[in-house]
Amino acid sequence: MKLVGISGSIIGSKTSKAVHEVLQTAKVKDASMITELIDLKDYKVEFVNGKPLNDYNDDTIKVVTTILSADFLLIGTPIYQASIPGVLKNLFDHLPIDALKSKVTGIVTTGGTEKHFLVTEYQLRPIINYLKGVVPVGNVYVHNHDFSKDNEITNTDIINRIDRLVEEMIYLQNGISNRVEK
Repeated sequence: MKLVGISGSIIGSKTSKAVHEVLQTAKVKDASMITELIDLKDYKVEFVNGKPLNDYNDDTIKVVTTILSADFLLIGTPIYQASIPGVLKNLFDHLPIDALKSKVTGIVTTGGTEKHFLVTEYQLRPIINYLKGVVPVGNVYVHNHDFSKDNEITNTDIINRIDRLVEEMIYLQNGISNRVEK
């Protein structure tokens, strides 16, 4: 199985670190797992303007095709002004309506206030549901104070929640894959 993690910001490194932590945990849980990190700061994804995908630049095509080829996904995003960054919303706009069909799509968010965890439920979950993804229950919110000065996650509760998220994602995706193959 291939798990693709998306770090949905073009600035900072906390979200990328959190996504990387989930991908590493997945590899520990299943050594045969193929993981890939798409850090949007490393790509020039063009703004959506209604053209077919093949008319966009190579970075846009690569990011979208990588997402479409994944067995399941992890969306990582910082929360700014009680919302997701525009660069992530733009990426979602590039995806076809059934892009996440039969794909478990976990969420890890980072932010600076305790209330920002609500963005997962009121913004990201509806977008993922619209794209026909399956959202786990145990998504993870990492507050800025849960990181060290070197952007390492230091809160053991968060590390345990990441572990449970990975277990749930693998369990759900295995169930979906077995059902689809029959």
